[in-house]
Amino acid sequence: MIARSTLLLGALGAVLASPAVAATGPFVSLRNTDFVVLLGFLLFVGILLYFRVPSRIGKMLDTRAEGIRADLAEARRLRDEAQEIYASYERRQRDVAGQADEIVANAKREATAHAAKAKTDLEDSIQRRLKAAEDQIASAESDAVRAVRDRAVQVAIAAASEVLAAQSGASDRSAGIDRAIDNLSHQLN
Repeated sequence: MIARSTLLLGALGAVLASPAVAATGPFVSLRNTDFVVLLGFLLFVGILLYFRVPSRIGKMLDTRAEGIRADLAEARRLRDEAQEIYASYERRQRDVAGQADEIVANAKREATAHAAKAKTDLEDSIQRRLKAAEDQIASAESDAVRAVRDRAVQVAIAAASEVLAAQSGASDRSAGIDRAIDNLSHQLN
């Protein structure tokens, strides 16, 4: 019902505000254009006030302003959170860089220590091998000397046996051989 009366008032205002109705003459006359425009304007303002359009617009503007305030507060919160995350990232990056430097330094120290230990182990191994080689040479040398002595003894016994056999008889030979063997055994020991 209110909508019909509003439409009726609007249509009446439109007819009254038409140039055919408005004409020149006294101001408070429907024939005066200025008066008709004033009445149309006042009617329009009255309708706006009747339907509480300004308060609705105010509420809409207040709601919009509140939404903008909330958006700004959220944006500030997000900015602060982003700054905290960025600062945390920078701290972690510095920590990781420090840890990487520490790891590289530890690796260098360990590599140097391992190199020194490997060098020492190699020197020890070379010394052990040289000692083993020297021991083998000494053993081979003593074996060779012993073999030469044994062979010399055998040759000397054989030569002495031949000389004695040629010089003396059987009984002298036995006694001479026994003496030669005793002499040799005393000399070898």
